[in-house]
Amino acid sequence: MKLKSKSFYSKKSIFRKYMNVSVLIVFFSFLILGTILTLTITNYWSNEKRQILDKRAENVVSFIRRHSAIEPSPYGSTDMKFYISQLDTVKELLTLYVDDVGVDVIVTDTQAIPVMAVCSTQDLKIVPNNPFAPEIVRQTMEDSKYFARSTIDDVYETDRYISARPIYYTSKSNIMGIVIVTSSTDDIASFTDMVMRIFILSAIATLSISILAIGIFSYNLVKPLKQMAHAARHFGKGDFSVRVNVTSDDEIGELARSFNNMAESLSASENVRRSFVANVSHELKTPMTTIAGFIDGILDDTIPEEKQSYYLNIVSEEIKRLARLVRSMLDLTRLDSGEMKLNYQKFDLLSILVTIIITFEQEIERKNIEIRGLDSITPKMVYGDKDLIHQVVYNLIENAVKFTNENGYIEFDITEDNEQTNFVVKNSGTGINQSEISMVFDRFYKTDKSRSKDKKGLGLGLYLVRSIIRMHGGDISAKSEYGQYCEFDFYIPKKQTDTKKSLPS
Repeated sequence: MKLKSKSFYSKKSIFRKYMNVSVLIVFFSFLILGTILTLTITNYWSNEKRQILDKRAENVVSFIRRHSAIEPSPYGSTDMKFYISQLDTVKELLTLYVDDVGVDVIVTDTQAIPVMAVCSTQDLKIVPNNPFAPEIVRQTMEDSKYFARSTIDDVYETDRYISARPIYYTSKSNIMGIVIVTSSTDDIASFTDMVMRIFILSAIATLSISILAIGIFSYNLVKPLKQMAHAARHFGKGDFSVRVNVTSDDEIGELARSFNNMAESLSASENVRRSFVANVSHELKTPMTTIAGFIDGILDDTIPEEKQSYYLNIVSEEIKRLARLVRSMLDLTRLDSGEMKLNYQKFDLLSILVTIIITFEQEIERKNIEIRGLDSITPKMVYGDKDLIHQVVYNLIENAVKFTNENGYIEFDITEDNEQTNFVVKNSGTGINQSEISMVFDRFYKTDKSRSKDKKGLGLGLYLVRSIIRMHGGDISAKSEYGQYCEFDFYIPKKQTDTKKSLPS
């Protein structure tokens, strides 16, 4: 049957939840990766820029010292203009030395007063005779070096990388001035932006492919589950014809196969249930109709008084038949619910066998059945529930008598060893087809579909027999040669200590 289900992307679908979670995981993974990449690139370029600017500042210091006075000027240690010979020439040469786009060099004295500036930018705000970056000068004099990123108190409109070094006299006991080298951050920002654009484009392409792949995978993953949900809804309506397509060998495929097996079992159970209802209806209706007819015939004098005893006997037999049917169904209910308990005691199995054979004496004589094996069986004590074992033997003998051909035979045998007691009943007759041997112990199963012989059974007898024997820790088997004989063989363990053992699952 073709499956039709609701939209895979409905609000509460597993497909939608799986897709949303997967997309979010991939998105945030790329977001984290992009953040880490940006920080790594920025940190790397910052370190590279610092090394370059630090080296540039040290080179400028060396360059100035080569053109400076050897000793402090008598005019005061703060006037660096007197310490640098040929100042204009030095500035011109320094311009060639630092000819880099975005690089500025500012030389101040120890009071942060600018002495010389070689700039590549046009927005540098230096006021003559006014302190320039006094905090940078102070920290450089204290620490002998300085590096930071700032606008230098808004001297620049945007952040700059800043490296500063002191200029010493011939000896390092006194500081002549400070060299401040700055560089634009635009190149780093431009490079970072370029990398991020490439990353974002790559991420979008990868994310699109990932979403498509996840969507296809999720669809194939969820499809069998949707089919199973659809099939389950049909099962709830009593339609067990729906099956799930098995397309893989993984856990989902195994679940689909198990689901289909369950569907087969449910279908079979439903067929058995319907058959059971039909059988019960028929089996209960027939004796009740007979009873009602004969009772009404007696009450309204339709049946003569001299024949009333005959028909009352028939009514009695039908009532007993109804009692057996009801008892079988009650036993089945108790077995299924686990309420049936065993009342263990020691008893003679041969004595039960003889008693039951006497019960069927009239039918045995009517069909001229030969009873074999009784003369060679000795008393055998077993440990179990006497009433239930009586029911087992009764059902087996009842079947044997029912299906034995006229002038046929029923053969019995009881043997024992140190571990168990075996009981065998074999009868001549049509027997059972080999294809049906494995099903004779199933509930409601009847080999005689035509009901020509088994008109009084529900197909519960052998199921109850096997259940009772297994409750005792034993088992039962059947074998037959069609057209020749049928044989049932069960055993009961000799040692049994659990006096309240329930039916095993």
